[in-house]
Amino acid sequence: MSTDSSDLLKTPLCSLHEELGGKMVPFAGYLMPVQYPLGVMGEHNHTRSAAGLFDVSHMGQVVITGEHADRWIETLVPGNIVDLDVNAIRYSMFTNDKGGILDDLMITKRANDLFLVVNAACKEQDIAHMRAHLPDGFTLTELTDRALVALQGPKAAEVLARFAKGGAEAADEMDFMTYQEVSICGADCYISRSGYTGEDGHEISIPADQAEEVCRALLGEPEVEAIGLGARDSLRLEAGLCLYGHDLTPETTPVEASLLWAISKRRREEGGFPGADIILGQIASKDYAQKRVGILPTGRAPAREGTEILDADGAKIGTVTSGGFGPTFGGPVAMGYVNKDFSAPDTEIFLSVRGKQLPARVAKTPFVPQRYFRKTV
Repeated sequence: MSTDSSDLLKTPLCSLHEELGGKMVPFAGYLMPVQYPLGVMGEHNHTRSAAGLFDVSHMGQVVITGEHADRWIETLVPGNIVDLDVNAIRYSMFTNDKGGILDDLMITKRANDLFLVVNAACKEQDIAHMRAHLPDGFTLTELTDRALVALQGPKAAEVLARFAKGGAEAADEMDFMTYQEVSICGADCYISRSGYTGEDGHEISIPADQAEEVCRALLGEPEVEAIGLGARDSLRLEAGLCLYGHDLTPETTPVEASLLWAISKRRREEGGFPGADIILGQIASKDYAQKRVGILPTGRAPAREGTEILDADGAKIGTVTSGGFGPTFGGPVAMGYVNKDFSAPDTEIFLSVRGKQLPARVAKTPFVPQRYFRKTV
């Protein structure tokens, strides 16, 4: 292994990755597998057709305990947490006083507390941010003794249902964005029907000292392959999902980031979160400069992060924030920010790639249909 890993953190599954032939690289301060011998394309396609197992233990797992913790968290995020049912999950964002996004996160309302999953690169600042606003009598606990993995793909829930015991319902009968606690190979696990691939599946929080045993059991099933960061990125890009630090930053608001769906009617009416005046003002006036859009290059050349977006006259109108080849889509796909006047679907734009202006068009996301499991009402 060529990487100098002496100053990098390791997840509880690091030895297993190396045993499986994972190519280990630095990522968010951790030593993580970017791919396995199957290769990024093979791993991507396997997740779309069967089930892939991802190590996401570098992400932060946090528990907040306190009376009406759901009301308190709403002072930091624009999501509707108070009206969540117990064991339901909501995607939201920490915002700053200028309406910018400090991080995006998943919030689960449990019977007596909140369970949060935050991004790896932001977890220290997120925890400090929450502690700075934590009321007397509340506790914040970072779960440093638990691993986190994601089992994703059309066969994922079926596989997990073979192992998850003791829950209120079978793993493959859970609704999208719901949570329960189960036993897997004797380990007390938290499972959430959610993920970052656009496919059905679960995220599984496992006691660190039992994580390898659980993952070996899952990988022993014929449908399951280990998947690295490379395919995780191509899967989430095809699904139109944002990567924090790239598609979302402290300088982008939820309105500009096309995340209005994450702010409920009540929160729009009541406000009460950092930057609410700016965010709600943008919603009301539609007066903002840029917007996140999907981008489809006309040719085969992928548009990478940082590529300038131009109008027909060659004037810069935006920047690509995520881009690459979409294996399932069958061509290059990208996301980026453009001047709002150029944000309508099918608007012709140009990409500055190696000194050439390559034609492209604005497109709706996701590029590949999302296949989350939702119970029919």
